[in-house]
Amino acid sequence: MKIILTHEVSGLGAAGDVVDVKDGYARNYLIPRSFAIRWTKGGEKDVEQIRRARKIHEIATIEQANEIKARLEGVKVRLAVRSGDAGRLFGSVTPADVASAIKASGGPEVDKRRIELGSPIKTLGAHETSVRLHPEVAAKVNIEVVAA
Repeated sequence: MKIILTHEVSGLGAAGDVVDVKDGYARNYLIPRSFAIRWTKGGEKDVEQIRRARKIHEIATIEQANEIKARLEGVKVRLAVRSGDAGRLFGSVTPADVASAIKASGGPEVDKRRIELGSPIKTLGAHETSVRLHPEVAAKVNIEVVAA
């Protein structure tokens, strides 16, 4: 199935790209989560609008991305969450939680869709996450999850 991506999807493409994926992946994952829309001849007009919006929010150069990477990697991020006696969290840490903790710690504002947790964070302690700033630049951010 041919689709138009409305958000960046790891391993697939950036917003505004027209890609061909399996029907089930598009129907069951990408389209319901608003990561993509179906491709139509009329949808080609939407592609240009999506690309213009992407350029506004995109980090323009590798130098700028490296500068933000240095700021991110220098920030000590502490995230206070509710947990049980054994150190297990009630729920899990989301990319939105990480983005707000980075901002609260004095770091740059980061879009939650650029944060890759890998596996869900469900325990207290130190965890490492990745932030894709540019297709060629990713920052490693260490997060200390503590009990609230």
